[in-house]
Amino acid sequence: MLGHHYTRTFLETAVASMNAGCNLELSYGMRNNVFMHIPKALDMGNITLQMLRDRVRPLFYTRMRLGEFDPPAMNPYSALDLSVVQSPEHRNLSLEAAVKSFVLLKNVQGTLPLRAQDLPGKRLAVVGPFADNPRVLFGDYAPVPEPRYIYTPRRGLETLPANVSFAAGCREPRCQQYSRAEVVGAAGAADVVVVCLGTGTDLETEAKDRRDLSLPGHQLELLQDAVQ
Repeated sequence: MLGHHYTRTFLETAVASMNAGCNLELSYGMRNNVFMHIPKALDMGNITLQMLRDRVRPLFYTRMRLGEFDPPAMNPYSALDLSVVQSPEHRNLSLEAAVKSFVLLKNVQGTLPLRAQDLPGKRLAVVGPFADNPRVLFGDYAPVPEPRYIYTPRRGLETLPANVSFAAGCREPRCQQYSRAEVVGAAGAADVVVVCLGTGTDLETEAKDRRDLSLPGHQLELLQDAVQ
């Protein structure tokens, strides 16, 4: 109603949402939201009582599965606190999920994986605006872990037995100001170059879309300079 003008009133929006299968609203407030108009829609015959029951049933089934109606002593979630969130077990599970979800689009001449036993004495350059900027590594609605648990590409690669150099080229994802000499200097002297590019929440989030999928600013130029 407000953004796309698909409907004109909250009542009309409630009916359209219910008919579309929506059963949960992220509301503006208890006195001013869409689903508070459901009783009126029901009285007017725009929706049926059976439809209302069908929409509500999954919500309460989920709440029951979460133990919300059980005594706290019976609910295992009641014993959880913040110490569990970033526990070693959960961080190890996150690491395992990251490793197993990598998508490798191309691997010319078997460049990857980088093997630690092959790196002593090698020069490794990590370049790009995402190479060592923790702030840009997290997505929209993502929690930010404690700083000691944040590993940028540069920090992670520096744990390898190689001579690691770093050049951001541009400090932010928009990459409006680009230092070609910085990137060429680091990449030209390296045996292996890791280029870290992207967009991040500076450029795209909920309600902040982009017109195309191209790399922003001078990032494409940075990539070309790094791999020449």
